[in-house]
Amino acid sequence: MNKVSIVSGLVAASLALGALIVVGHDLLAPQDTARISAKAGGLPWQVEILPGGASKVMGLTLAPSAAAAGLGQGASTLADAQQQWGEAMQIAIIAAPGEDGVLEAFVDPASAGFITGKVVITAQLNRDDIRAMRERAIKSEFMESTTRKYTLTPADLETALKAPITALSFIPQANLDADTVVARFGTPAERVRSNGHLEHFLYPAKGLDLALDSEGKELLQYVAPAEFDRLRQPLLKPAAAASTPLTSASWP
Repeated sequence: MNKVSIVSGLVAASLALGALIVVGHDLLAPQDTARISAKAGGLPWQVEILPGGASKVMGLTLAPSAAAAGLGQGASTLADAQQQWGEAMQIAIIAAPGEDGVLEAFVDPASAGFITGKVVITAQLNRDDIRAMRERAIKSEFMESTTRKYTLTPADLETALKAPITALSFIPQANLDADTVVARFGTPAERVRSNGHLEHFLYPAKGLDLALDSEGKELLQYVAPAEFDRLRQPLLKPAAAASTPLTSASWP
């Protein structure tokens, strides 16, 4: 292959990559939201409000914890999430020192319509079941800092898949800014700045706290609208606690 052919190929590849970057940015940039949203479902800003204080986000129903416990109010389960995102979804008990832990699932990459990113899902199990699963775990390993991840036995994994989902966090691959947030999600009911680079856009009617981080990745946290205080109350504490996510930040 001569030098001209090689250079031509590199130029073409560079132009193609540039086009992909532009397209990826435009998917979230402030523009005709209604026109684009109509072409795809399950997008991060498409939150369906359901009776009883529940909501549907990315194809999954988040019910208030009390209702979800009975599985009679249409709450989605981890099995529903696995059906949507595939067998690559990781499920484990995640526990910080001195805590019983929570049942979580992690998906990377995860698609929300035509938007890609990472998803962390919190499911509801009672404390005794959490403790028992930790004791029977196939293995435990450190994640970030002192947080531990407990790998479930096959039998416990089957039980975990039946657990109702109570919260969902999404970390989009694309970077957001304030104009994009307002254009896509609407004007927030409240904006709370927890430190110099982290600002929370609060949408209680949607059960959404969108944390805009000028020095890192954005975090979208969803709960059933009836339980929005789970997201807002931590923001009323000192700044050191205000940036603590509802779901684990320790997944890779």
